[in-house]
Amino acid sequence: MNHLYNGWHVLYVKSRHEKKVYDLLLELSLDAFLPLMKTVKKWSDRKKIIYQPLFPSYVFVNLTSSLDFHKALSVSGACAYIRFGKEYAKVTDKEINNIKFLVQEDEITEINVNAQLPKKGELKEITYGPLEGLVCEILKVNNENKIVVRIDSLQQNITATIPANYLQEIERAV
Repeated sequence: MNHLYNGWHVLYVKSRHEKKVYDLLLELSLDAFLPLMKTVKKWSDRKKIIYQPLFPSYVFVNLTSSLDFHKALSVSGACAYIRFGKEYAKVTDKEINNIKFLVQEDEITEINVNAQLPKKGELKEITYGPLEGLVCEILKVNNENKIVVRIDSLQQNITATIPANYLQEIERAV
């Protein structure tokens, strides 16, 4: 079995076709997930609760074979799988479960998704990998997947290119 096709992949779909693609994937007996967030739309005379995709133009699909890979891509409205360089974007079961919890919990409101990349000169903390826990300065942002950082430790400058999702804002004491 080819591991390239196993796991949760991110399917990029035509704008405003998320629900249609999700329903078609389910009709093909594919394991799909479309995280929706509840929002309240206000008009001058009324309010209405609507559900919007948490990630516009994205539908998650759990693949088990190359056949599933191609079946999902053939659905009307599906455009392509999201890639970072040559690698297909994959999401772990844990991340999918966390997103499911987030969108199903009534107490959690006003969810915002931000794909903004860090800016040159910002200080961030590395949260994953062998450099976890170190504070770094952003030197350069090549793309969403590669960030060049400087780590000042041992009175040495270490420059490394690491994935942007390894970084988080530094908690500052108030």
